[in-house]
Amino acid sequence: MKYLILLFFITFYSFGQEYPKDYFISPLDIPLDVSGAFGELRSNHFHAGLDLKTKGVEGLPVYAVADGYVSRIKISTWGYGKAIYITHPNGYTSVYGHLQSANGKIEETIRKRHYDEKSFEIELFLKPSELPVKQGEVIAFSGNSGGSGGPHLHFEIRDTKTEMIINPLLFGFDKLVVDKYRPKVNSIMVYPLNDTIAINNDFLAQTIPLSVNNEGNYVTPKITSNGAIGFSMNVFDNMTNPYNKNGIYKVSTFVNGVPYFSYKFDTFSFDESKHINYFIDYYRFKNMGQRFQKMFIDNDYPLSVVNKNKRDGILKVQPAASYTYKIVVEDFSQNTSVIEIPVVYKKSESSPTEITNSLKKIKAKNEYIFEEDICTITFPANTFYEDFKMKMSVKDEVLYLHEDEIPVKNSFSLSFDISKLSDELKKKSFIAYLDGKDIDYVKSYVKGDKITAKVKKLGNYKVVQDTIAPRIYAVDFSEGKTIDTYTTITAKISDNLSGIDSYKAYLNGNWILMEYDYKTKKLVHTLSDNIYVKGKNDFKLVVTDEMNNSTTFESYFYKNN
Repeated sequence: MKYLILLFFITFYSFGQEYPKDYFISPLDIPLDVSGAFGELRSNHFHAGLDLKTKGVEGLPVYAVADGYVSRIKISTWGYGKAIYITHPNGYTSVYGHLQSANGKIEETIRKRHYDEKSFEIELFLKPSELPVKQGEVIAFSGNSGGSGGPHLHFEIRDTKTEMIINPLLFGFDKLVVDKYRPKVNSIMVYPLNDTIAINNDFLAQTIPLSVNNEGNYVTPKITSNGAIGFSMNVFDNMTNPYNKNGIYKVSTFVNGVPYFSYKFDTFSFDESKHINYFIDYYRFKNMGQRFQKMFIDNDYPLSVVNKNKRDGILKVQPAASYTYKIVVEDFSQNTSVIEIPVVYKKSESSPTEITNSLKKIKAKNEYIFEEDICTITFPANTFYEDFKMKMSVKDEVLYLHEDEIPVKNSFSLSFDISKLSDELKKKSFIAYLDGKDIDYVKSYVKGDKITAKVKKLGNYKVVQDTIAPRIYAVDFSEGKTIDTYTTITAKISDNLSGIDSYKAYLNGNWILMEYDYKTKKLVHTLSDNIYVKGKNDFKLVVTDEMNNSTTFESYFYKNN
């Protein structure tokens, strides 16, 4: 029922909603150069806004796109970093992410909350009367905070009531985004959709060679098949710059001229975004690093941009029939690229190879509990999108749970027997995901002789102990130094296993704000916060990891102005 209601709202917004075209202004006073499109394929999510380049620098003024009030502020080490949300009287909320800092009263409010809560990570929800803003007012300065890969502004528009994310180009921003480039298709793949179907007399998925004809459209050689097949595509759009590789806006497919399957990125919900791993060919992405977006649905799943179709996109190739399968890729400015694929029926000249092995057959709709050596694995019903054959083993206390090439729809649980460990080591234990040589911490819970975690992907897992405290280094003043010319004090922190859980810094016994950038491992305190005193200042920094190992650094400096 939840998904039916969600799809109703999304369908209404996709087909019935008219968006104001001239209500909002640009959040930047430079030409808009888009480095990330709405709906773009990202790791485990669709991109929820536009990424706007800031000429490779931080500190550009960011403007309120319309009158309204600051309704929410979130400062996080991850995600959007420093983000401001402005609610507008027309029913929409604009979002500004990865900021360097806020401006004026907004920054004062943020700074006060840091010190009130004695925390860098904060979240504020504000009333309309607290921080009203006018269109064109400088609310912040662009930055590179949180999970940003370089200086830019992340900009979003949401429906205030439903929290649906909406493509900003629908609000007239397309007039500011000059896009004269066609989408570019890198590669097309075709898939046999059961074990008896062959494509070009081969029972495996395969790429289709592409060439460009005199009209500038893509063409392919003829392909043959004896049954149901589906297609996927690796494609990007330059948008505002020939060097950008952005996501695409719209895909439509046709069979012999009849509309067959389509999707476009106008709006979606945050709950849907996790389904990206089934929207793409996840196996190919994990094994080859290439994102191919599928143009068919082999199993229903609640992603509105594809569920609006009356057809599933699967081409059922019939005897004595021939088809022209056409793909039209379109950006928001209606630049298009066309691919035509001739398909004919041909009975397979060989039979699929039968493989007999000890793989466990997993039906996606069923619940499973497996006990393997020291491990218990619990898959609730609908953990996966589709049925598959799973390999599983335990060796040297490592659980080899298939491979991370099958997309997981809902989390499942792992439990390890740790009865051999002492009580002290149990307290320092966590379940880790083994990614090659990397050990990734997973939030775990110890109860008696069992340690348990909820996880969201297949792969290799092991119980690991972290008894080593975090490291504090690269403090930018030496003990007893006079730092009259300093505007900040900095230090770096790191942890080799479970990761940093918390840190606290003090001057003369008073908590101070140190902003943390995990990308550089740097903590920065701004001395203009005026927590220091004239003369000697005692500095203390305490860093704790996820397993409660702690390191304390103490020193002092002099400041005479």
